Amino acid sequence: MMTKPYTGGCMCGAVRYEIPTEPVFSNHCQCRQCQHKSGTGHGSYLSFVGRQDVQLSGKATTWDMVADSGKVKTRSFCPTCGSPVYQTYPAMPDVITVHAASLDEPERFQPQVVTYASRGHGWDQLDPALTKFEKMPPSS
Repeated sequence: MMTKPYTGGCMCGAVRYEIPTEPVFSNHCQCRQCQHKSGTGHGSYLSFVGRQDVQLSGKATTWDMVADSGKVKTRSFCPTCGSPVYQTYPAMPDVITVHAASLDEPERFQPQVVTYASRGHGWDQLDPALTKFEKMPPSS
C-alpha cells in the first residue's frame, strides 16, 4: 500500500517538496544551531531516506555549516521569504530532513525523541514523555 506523500515548502510557496516515503527519524533538537535557526528553543524535523525519490521545485538558497559531530550539513531556505525548508548531508547523501513547520499538514509530525536536551532552556518545555538524549543518539 502506498503511503500518502509528505508535501510542503516555504511560506511564500517558491520552494516546494514532495516525499513519497515515511520518515525514519522525527525529533525536536535543542542544540544552539537549531535555536539560532528557529529563533526559539528548538527545531523540529522529519528525516527521510531515499533522497533520489524526493521531488523538489523552486530554487533554494543553501548554506553549509559544521554540525556538532564535525560533519557538514547543508541548510536550504527560500531566498524570497527566508523560510527554512530542508537540509541535506554530504556524508549521508541519501538522507533529506525537512522542517516540521514546512509541512502542508504539520499534524503529521510525530516526534520520537528530543536531541541535545543538555542545551535546552527551562522556558522551552517539550513533551515530558519523549525520550531525551544529551546529544545526538547513536545511529543503529
